[in-house]
Amino acid sequence: MVNKRDLSPASFIGVAKKGLISFGSGQPDLPPPDAVYQILPEYRDFKYGLIQGLTTLRVALAKQYPGSGKDDFVVTNGASEALDLSLRVLASLNTKLPKKVLLAQPYYYSYPHLIQFSGLEPVYLQTTRGRIDLDDFRDKAKQCCAVLINSPSNPTGRVESVETLKEIEKITAKLGIYVLSDEVYKELIYVRDNYLLSGPHVVTINSFSKTYAMCGFRIGYLWSRDKTFVERVIAMKTHSSMNTNILGQEMALEATKVPRQFIAGQLKIWEQRRDLLYQGLFELGLDVWKPEGAFYMLPKIDRPRDFVWDMYTKHKVITYLGDWFGAPGSVRFSYALDVEKIDEGMRRLREYLSGRK
Repeated sequence: MVNKRDLSPASFIGVAKKGLISFGSGQPDLPPPDAVYQILPEYRDFKYGLIQGLTTLRVALAKQYPGSGKDDFVVTNGASEALDLSLRVLASLNTKLPKKVLLAQPYYYSYPHLIQFSGLEPVYLQTTRGRIDLDDFRDKAKQCCAVLINSPSNPTGRVESVETLKEIEKITAKLGIYVLSDEVYKELIYVRDNYLLSGPHVVTINSFSKTYAMCGFRIGYLWSRDKTFVERVIAMKTHSSMNTNILGQEMALEATKVPRQFIAGQLKIWEQRRDLLYQGLFELGLDVWKPEGAFYMLPKIDRPRDFVWDMYTKHKVITYLGDWFGAPGSVRFSYALDVEKIDEGMRRLREYLSGRK
């Protein structure tokens, strides 16, 4: 039985009850492209696959990353495994650099845990209204062997400026440290095209979960021009999960063939939902940043633990506590749900807040 003191993301992941409105999940409710299902009636290959990933899928991915080849990719069990393997490889490198990883706060709630599981230490970077403070970055990057960038951001929806990202490239290249760039929301940007970080020690992490609404297929990947790093990831994966789900990879391959109009059409839906939720929270007088990407908002809320608990137990609304993301005094809302549910959720929120006064 969940209680207020022990609230955690695990309290809500996968929870589904009649009448429940969830602003918690980071899982798109939109359907995957129809094309991913078309291989199912004929598919019969269920043997072990290549550890590095399906060759045809890696060839298709290489077309999306200028100057790349299939050997620059490793297909993983979601972006989470790509990040986990990358961190464990970093921890195993024979280097004199400190075993620390710099990450911006607020952060995705798994980042500090994955860093610590790998034997590394998280170092927290100051942000100004959700954006990286470059002066703090310059100072703290010297203490680390890697930095972890997430733009667009979960939980804020913030998108770093291209100028900031280019400065990060320069600083990290000069220091000789790695950049792990988590870009699972790179196709869900409302303000500009994605800027692909580059450099001798850049590792880009992505997945099919958000862009193509394929969360449960668990198909992610990492891309890097650092051949030694890629080889070390493959070696580690050989002795952990082995190959990634081969049926999921075949379905992901079909997703790469879908016209860009599919992504553009979904982006319009996300933007409509963003505007609806933002306007509702703003009209309630909450301090909230308008997202430039992804599908999250992080309004400030008084007594946030009471808020999350009471909204769930009394109003059947799931939200995520900001503390989990390194953002005390706030609550994360996901707008990965349809307009009717957003409207109903906002009605329940207004009812709750009026009763708090």
